Parts: sequence; C-alpha cells; structure tokens
Amino acid sequence: MRAEDPCHETVRSTREARGPGIATMALRLAWIVPAVALLCLAMFLSIGRTKLSQVVLELVVVFVYSTLIAPPSAFSLASISRRFGARHPRVTFLSNVGVLLLTATLGALVGGLLLQWMRIVPRGAFREEFRGAWPFSVLITLIVGLSITSYETLRYKLQAATLEARTRQMEQERAYKLLAEARLNALESRIHPHFLFNTLNSIASLIPSDPKRAEDTISRLASLLRFSLGAQHNGLVPLAQELKIVRDYLEIESTRFGGRLRYEIETSPAMDPVKIPPLAVQTLVENVVKHVVAQRPGGASIRVSGALNNGNAELEVIDNGPGFSLGAVTPEHGLGNLVARLDLLFGERGNLDVVRENEKTVVRLTFPAET
Repeated sequence: MRAEDPCHETVRSTREARGPGIATMALRLAWIVPAVALLCLAMFLSIGRTKLSQVVLELVVVFVYSTLIAPPSAFSLASISRRFGARHPRVTFLSNVGVLLLTATLGALVGGLLLQWMRIVPRGAFREEFRGAWPFSVLITLIVGLSITSYETLRYKLQAATLEARTRQMEQERAYKLLAEARLNALESRIHPHFLFNTLNSIASLIPSDPKRAEDTISRLASLLRFSLGAQHNGLVPLAQELKIVRDYLEIESTRFGGRLRYEIETSPAMDPVKIPPLAVQTLVENVVKHVVAQRPGGASIRVSGALNNGNAELEVIDNGPGFSLGAVTPEHGLGNLVARLDLLFGERGNLDVVRENEKTVVRLTFPAET
C-alpha cells in the first residue's frame, strides 16, 4: 500500500478546516431539510394546529418553507464563517443572527406566495398565512441555524488545532531529517578517502619527528568521528562542545596545510552553555578550508568569534578569501542544509548572512541564546 503524501494530507486538511464545500453542503441539506420539515410538522401537530387527516398537506407546507429557508441560510452562514469567523467571532455571531432573520422572513413571504399559487392557501388569506408562519419560521431557523453554526465552529477549531499539531510534527520530522543529513554529510567528509589519506599521511609523517602531536591528531580524529556519529535527540548541543570539534578539525587540517592555515577562536565564556545546531560552526569553517585554504597557495586566515546581543547569540566566521554569494548555494550543499535547519529550529530568529567587510568575508550566524 502506498503511503499518502504528507503534503497532500496537509492541503486536504487545510481545505477541510476552511469549511465545507458546495458538494458537502448539498449533501448535508439533503437530510437537514427533511429533518426540519418533520420537526416543524411535529410541533404543529403537538399544538393542535392541524388534524391528523391533514398531515400530508401540512407536510407539504412545512417542506416548502424548509426548502426556501434552509439552503439560503446554510450557504450564507458558510460564506460568513469562511471569511470572518476566525478573525471576528462576535461580529460573525451577530451577522449570523441577522442573516437567519432575513432568510426566515423572505422564506416565509415567498413560501406564502408559492402556497397560494399552489392553491393550498386560499386566495386572500396570504396575510393571515404569513402572520402565522413567520414566528415559527424565525424560531426554527434561529434554533437550527445557530445550533449547526456552533457545531461547525467547534469542528473548525478542532480541525485547525489538529492541522497545526500535524504541521508542527511534520516540521519537527523534517528538522530531524535535515540534522541526520548534516551528520551524514559531515561523516562522509570525515571518512572521505582524501581526508582520511591526508590525515593518516600527516600522522605518519609526524610519528618520527613529533610523536606527541601525532598521538593528539589521532585523538582529535576519533573525537571528530564520534561527534559526527553522535545522536542529539533535541537537535542542539552546547556551543563549547561545538567549538571543541571545530578546534579538533582545524588542528587536523593544520597537520596537512601547515602555515597556510591560520585560525583563531574567540568567544565569551558566557556563551559556552548556549545551545546550537550541531556541526553548524564546523560546516562554516570546513567551507573556508575547502574553498579558500586548499585553493590558494598562500592559504587563508580564519577567525571564529561570538557574542550575546539582546537575547541572541551571534557567531562570525571571518576569512580573507574572495567571498561568495549565499544565493548561489543549493539546498543540497552543507550551507543550504544549515539554512533550512535554522529556519525549522528558530524560525525568523535564526539567520545566516554573508557580507564583505574590510576585504574579508564574514559569515554571520544568529539564533536565540537559549541554554
């Protein structure tokens, strides 16, 4: 069995939450009109307005009134609820009462004329018929109309709440998917043959001359792989942990590039517990290493800094490379993945900006400073 597309499910739920369509309304009226007619007939019989011998005739009368009043009332109420119900509930209620009074009055007038044309009401008795039918038409219309409107309002709120919960669940699932993709991309870059071979060759060259640094590089590589494989169920890690991985990565690459890779990491200790999407800063730094340090004979300088500003954490990765445009980044790219994760995790409060300042490229990461 093929699973239903979540997008189609969301669209369908949205349409349902906006209110019933014409076809659905017609089906409802198919049982509402006879039900109202039988209700009216039962009321008339109970108060002795008619005798049992005239039941069929009275059924025709109440069916005429119900048919003339119910459909205009239903379509008018549905239209008002779709346009104004969620924004102005009190005005909508008063509008519904006014519409029901109007449709009941017009239905009683047209119904009396139609019954007179059908010769069920004697000629000259139209005014008396209207005087007797109008109070019952208004009463029944208000009772039935407001009851159905209240039911539809509660059903709409329930569907809207269900849709909102479903949308949040889908966004959360997408955020976890993007996080998994980011970890996979990071892991792939770690176990990429070029990276591993270069790192292992660097370690091998360090063993005779600097065995302590070779041992440290192996430890950093293990930490990097362990962090890439680690599962963070909430999708966030402390900034201190993220920056440790960034230092490990840069130290590993330093064994390969030597003096071509120059870096500095400077953040306030108050930012250490701030939660950040894992591999966020590391993705920015790795982008500089791949596209600037590795491509230029003179390498590049990388500076990572951070500060707290009005409840937000601001992290900057600055390099002296030629720069790039964030608009040219595809969603499949590591930076594109990071932008999508920020949007899902923080909404409008999560941003990634790229600017040129003093002939340097500044990639600025902004998100709520939560611990």
